[in-house]
Amino acid sequence: MIEVSSTLDLELLRTFQVVARTGSLAATAEIRHRTLSAISMQMKRLEAELDVRLLERGPRGVSLTSSGEVLLQEARELLRVHDTLVSRFSGERLSGRVRLGIPEDYARELLDDTLPQFMARYPGILLDVNTDTSGRLARALRKRQLDLGIVLDHASGLEGGETLWHPTPVWAAPIQGAIHREAVVPLAVHPEQCPYRHLAIEGLDSIQRPWRTVFTSTSIHAVEKAIETGMAIGVLDRERVTTAMRALDESDGLPPIRRCVARLHFARGIDDASQPAVEALAQLLRERLRGRGPWQRDALSGRDGGQRP
Repeated sequence: MIEVSSTLDLELLRTFQVVARTGSLAATAEIRHRTLSAISMQMKRLEAELDVRLLERGPRGVSLTSSGEVLLQEARELLRVHDTLVSRFSGERLSGRVRLGIPEDYARELLDDTLPQFMARYPGILLDVNTDTSGRLARALRKRQLDLGIVLDHASGLEGGETLWHPTPVWAAPIQGAIHREAVVPLAVHPEQCPYRHLAIEGLDSIQRPWRTVFTSTSIHAVEKAIETGMAIGVLDRERVTTAMRALDESDGLPPIRRCVARLHFARGIDDASQPAVEALAQLLRERLRGRGPWQRDALSGRDGGQRP
């Protein structure tokens, strides 16, 4: 437990939370709408008030010290309680129900911080989250079974939408072996209407490489395990390539993968009573995801003087 001898400025904790999530003072400055020097001064002030070092500054950005990790956990709880209390007694008491759809591949990252913060900030809103393939989420949006959805463009059939970020799909294979060179390429994929499944098949068909699906699952973790254990190769977001995998490219005899876009879509005919709540969640998603995606470190290339590994 970190002992504090004076009253902490909650805004310093909010800034610290963003720094911890992004690993970048420059990215935090953009998100918090401050100058880089202002963010740096805030972090120095927080360290001075606590009399402990919270951040390690390096060529690839910043990382948390052990004390920083402890503070992050306690700061999250403190801010959650604070925001809940303020929301209950403030004039802006949003209510209603928001049905949100998100691709299963990104659920863990969004559940880690963004969605819990929304629930703490607006305790009067009923949040109903559904994870699925982008194609099925698009269909649910068209049928008004969802109010708001994050959908990858390929295989979705939706038009318009607000661009949030550009995912980086890559060919992923087990770290050992060369099953990608088999005469018939074995694939681990999601079911139909998954954009990454579509990209994988489209790419192989474009170079006339025979393929077959050997593993199909709605679970991204199951697909990843099938790749790690050598059953098949697949297309994953680059951030999901684990240490038991390696990314492949054209030098490995595989076709380039078309880029895709993650967009925010609203359903038509949202209930009037829920519209303000839907807009509130949409705004938070814009703030957290636009240009960076759920892995905030995507924005670090060229920032703070370093590159991601």
